[in-house]
Order: sequence, then structure tokens, then C-alpha cells
Amino acid sequence: MKKRITMAALTLLLVLPNFIHAQESDFGNWLVYIGNKKLDSKWNIHNEVQYRSYNAIDDLEQLLLRTGIGYNLSENNNNILLGYGYILSQNYREGLDEKIDVNEHRIFQQFTTKQKIGSVALSHRYRFEQRFVETDFKMRFRYFLGFNIPLTGKEDNKYYLSAYNEIFLNTESSVFDRNRMYGGLGYKFNKSLKIEIGYMNQFFETSNRDQLNVITFFNF
Repeated sequence: MKKRITMAALTLLLVLPNFIHAQESDFGNWLVYIGNKKLDSKWNIHNEVQYRSYNAIDDLEQLLLRTGIGYNLSENNNNILLGYGYILSQNYREGLDEKIDVNEHRIFQQFTTKQKIGSVALSHRYRFEQRFVETDFKMRFRYFLGFNIPLTGKEDNKYYLSAYNEIFLNTESSVFDRNRMYGGLGYKFNKSLKIEIGYMNQFFETSNRDQLNVITFFNF
């Protein structure tokens, strides 16, 4: 088991640098909490906090708070959700060390479906956002494809590899917004709690950013 985990971690370290593109890149850090409260067999409440930093932890780039209520169309596989998010961005002025605050209120609708191919779990998420950014109104579509690959047997299914790609498309003339590619190593403490650490490359039309992500998932 330890050999498989070591080989997976080495593979992850070898693959991740290939995510980096030729554009200028800055390295930052995201601390992410994702929670899910199951109300009954059909209804659930989603809650999420993300602290995004320009560097290791002490230079805030963005604070994201997101919540929503979901409904299962089928057991464990298909979920629709209506949500709200508040995003505070602190953007540097061009060529200066000064920041400006940008406030965004966001309404979103999403459909998530899951499937399994052998031991590999796949997740598809389709999200449509209505974004109120200061005095501007924008809309955006997002498609997320995630993979979860267990590294240990069923009797000790704790370590796993996680990877995803998510593309963002605007409804305006500049259709491409960004793309995120992520790979990480995860550990399940129990059915309710798991944690991941991984690398994400986020690239835009003319630039890209690299992030170290630490993600905690909690179901209660």
C-alpha cells in the first residue's frame, strides 16, 4: 500500500509541472472549506469558504463565501442546486502596490451528476452564474469534470488521487473567461471528513496563475 501511495505522489509531482503554460505566472495559495448538510434523502444545504492569497497566506486576493440549497433528483447521482455567493476581491492597481476592493454578489444554478467507471469516480457539474460586480452585471457558464481515483483497497480506502478541469465561458463578446486544471492527493479520515492538497493552474487569455490548494470537505 505504501509503495502505491509513494508512486502516486511521485506521479503527481511529475505531472503537475506540465500544467504550467508559457504565459507569465504568479504563485499563490487557496485555503478552501466545502461543507454539505444532508437534510433528508432529497434535500441538502451547501456551504463554502475560500481564502485566496497572492502568496503563502498573508496577502488577500479574494474571499469567497458561497451557500445554496440542493435537491436530489436520484439517489447520490443527480443534484440540482440554487445558490448565492459573496466575493470580495482585492486587486492591485496596475504598476502600484495599492489595492482596490471589488465586491460581487452572485446568484447561480447548477446541476451535478456522478458516475463510476470501475473504481474511478467521475463528477460533472454544469453551473450558470448571474454576477453583480459593483455596478456591472455579467453572466457566465462553467463546466467542471472531476476524477477521484482510490489508491488503496476497499477495506482501507483512505488515500486517493483527485483531478479536475473546469472551463469558464462568458455570455458576452469575449467568450473565453478562464480555465482551471487541478491535481491533488487526498486522505479520507471517515465518511464525513476528507482533506486534499494539490496544485492548480488557472489560465486566462493572456496570463496564468499557479496555486497550492488545501481543501477540506465536511459532510454532516
